[in-house]
Amino acid sequence: MKNIIVLVSGGGTNLQALIDAQKSGIIKNGRITCVISSKPDAYALTRAEQNGIKTRVMPRKEYGDSKSYSLAILDALNEEKADLVVLAGFMTILDEAVTKAYPYKIMNVHPALIPSFCGEGFYGLKVHEAALNYGVKVSGATVHFVNEKADAGAIIMQKSVEVKNGDTPEMLQKRIMEQAEWKILPEAVSLFCDDRIKIVNEKAEVI
Repeated sequence: MKNIIVLVSGGGTNLQALIDAQKSGIIKNGRITCVISSKPDAYALTRAEQNGIKTRVMPRKEYGDSKSYSLAILDALNEEKADLVVLAGFMTILDEAVTKAYPYKIMNVHPALIPSFCGEGFYGLKVHEAALNYGVKVSGATVHFVNEKADAGAIIMQKSVEVKNGDTPEMLQKRIMEQAEWKILPEAVSLFCDDRIKIVNEKAEVI
């Protein structure tokens, strides 16, 4: 049984999708053993507590720079014996000290079809604003491993979602969460816990 550590900063809707998947048996060979938040008032902490999951609060503002914060997160991951780390709305980019310590063991969900609308500065509603400004007809979500560059790690799963006439960034965000993010993130976590993801030439293959 693999230990899944989830890093959060906000409402925790993706965390809830993982909790629901664990309860329903979609995730069989892993358990969310700890939720770590960069903000003390994140509602994700309440979701974790309501489901009997251990929580830790590590406010980003209490650390001088990204390096010191990342090292503190790394210590926490080691203490929690993390087998898989999931970034679920975690709004801090981690230093390479963390990504190099956990290669192909840190997963993130991005609300677009990478390589479109991704990288530094593309987060939250900004992703959907960019997609709508460009006039794309489909967008979606991508689950990928995390490496030293923002949104540049090996892609595990993707799911497309229709962009509709008259969409606002908020409408598109909601549709992508409901139709893509909340589905493929638990599926990707399940694949990892079942040892069904292998890395070939720095690309992720599902077996």
